[in-house]
Amino acid sequence: MLELNEILDIFNSGKTLHMDEEATLTCNHYAVEAQKITCELNYKYHDLEEIRQIFSKLIGKKVSDDFRVFPPFTTDFGKNIHLGKNVFINSGCRFQDQGGIYIGDNVLIGHNVVMATLNHEEDPKKRGNLVPAPIRIGNDVWIGSNATILPGVTIGDGAIVAAGAVVTKDVAENSVVAGVPARYLRDVKSD
Repeated sequence: MLELNEILDIFNSGKTLHMDEEATLTCNHYAVEAQKITCELNYKYHDLEEIRQIFSKLIGKKVSDDFRVFPPFTTDFGKNIHLGKNVFINSGCRFQDQGGIYIGDNVLIGHNVVMATLNHEEDPKKRGNLVPAPIRIGNDVWIGSNATILPGVTIGDGAIVAAGAVVTKDVAENSVVAGVPARYLRDVKSD
């Protein structure tokens, strides 16, 4: 089995992970660990401090004292989530973070948002292989309920992703995007 730093090096390099026996064993190990921690988070009442402690255990580093997540929350890895300060994640969110999810400061994430950082090869004989690409979310971003953010997307500072949007391309800072696939609507209104 690969050590955590070894699997993170592969995921963070953007190189395809060939799902041989060792890779499968490693991915399954960290998926089970994440399931155990998210079950602890999701199926019992916890105050905010307890939630922060559990989430810190999940991602392998301390979250800020102003971090908030409303369970349930699920991930199938957990160790490649990076959070800024004053992040709020509403209930029902699903993060597939193997490729890396980087969230800036003062970010609001609505109900049932999906962030997927893995793709698969198109060739049916190689389709089980994992192709990682990070998601990067800037500061002061608002992601509406039921949005889906796909691998390799960067969302610029101050942007808004409308509810239900499927984001397949980068979002410029201080812009509003909506739709399937998400398209530019307008600039963010400010005083």
